Amino acid sequence: MQLNTTIARQIVARTMKIIKHSVNVMDSDGRIIGSGDPRRLHQKHDGAILALNNHHIIEIDHATAQQLQGVKPGINLPIIFQQQAIGVVGISGDPDDVRNYGELVKMTAELIVEQAALMTQVEWHKRHREELVMQLINDTNLDDVQLTTIAERLEIELQQPRIATIIKVLPQDGAAFSLENLQHLVHLLEYPERDNLVAISSVSRNEVVVLKPITVTDDGWSRELEQKRVYKLLKRIGKEANYSIKIALGDYFPTIHGLAQSYLTASATMEAALNSHQYTQQQVFFYQDHILPVLLNQIKAEPWRYQQLQAPLKKLHDHDPRGSLIKTLTAFFDQNCDLAQTCQVLHIHRNTLRYRLDKIEQITNLKINKISDITRLYLAVISQS
Repeated sequence: MQLNTTIARQIVARTMKIIKHSVNVMDSDGRIIGSGDPRRLHQKHDGAILALNNHHIIEIDHATAQQLQGVKPGINLPIIFQQQAIGVVGISGDPDDVRNYGELVKMTAELIVEQAALMTQVEWHKRHREELVMQLINDTNLDDVQLTTIAERLEIELQQPRIATIIKVLPQDGAAFSLENLQHLVHLLEYPERDNLVAISSVSRNEVVVLKPITVTDDGWSRELEQKRVYKLLKRIGKEANYSIKIALGDYFPTIHGLAQSYLTASATMEAALNSHQYTQQQVFFYQDHILPVLLNQIKAEPWRYQQLQAPLKKLHDHDPRGSLIKTLTAFFDQNCDLAQTCQVLHIHRNTLRYRLDKIEQITNLKINKISDITRLYLAVISQS
């Protein structure tokens, strides 16, 4: 740990609120890097060098001050961190007047140093956890031994099954994107501790990547538990926050190298959700619920394929300006092609539904009871933007 000007300023500001004398902070070379008297900054302080060399308190009276460079009467105390003198804190004034303040100022300085060292360690730990997350989701060319070594140093259990989750922060009411929103979200994900591995995405500035621990049984991973956790997070964010979020959870793939695949499914799910008007109000997306829309999303990159896929719906639009046929077809698929449930949802008679389905067949020239035709209609509906 080394003293720097930021820490030195904190020491000066904090201690001079306690005592009415000027305080100086010198680094390990005896140079003044913080002072209640800015004119003394960057000067060499011979008294500090003596305190550093001897690890003792050095008192300087008026006579001694005349013989040393950069020195005024006062008392100089070494700042000790992990049994090493890393700098000196000095109080200007007659030694008899400031002596009683010495230990108080020294203790305050050392507490500030310890706090700064702890924060540095926390930041180091956080930064390296984020780097590990990025390595895992990008499947960086690290072998298992290297990954295990890094994880052990960070006290992370790599064998814990996890799924990748992407959380996108969306400012509300036209507000500009704020880094504070992102930091607030990261804090909610990390505390209370749930063994989440969290990193701000390197792909998009308003995305957070989370490698969430999951419970895996013979029947697969516990989606219900993750759903409860997700809704708890939404509740903790609350309605008063000036941002909203969308969450996409990927699928589970065994081994640590499966995390990259899990991330791809989460990323594709988020992209499909943002590209579809059907999901404007929805906040949470599980890949398993949207496999076909996710897989079909990329078809839009090839316009001719997408136009061919949407051709039956275009015919319906042309012949049904009010959109009742497409609304009926969508509800029919939403109810898994169950006629009774579709009638109930649409509040129509069974004969009305039958008439509309027949009309759809006439317009599109596709048969509802033919597997290839109904599949085309279904894919057209779920892929429409």
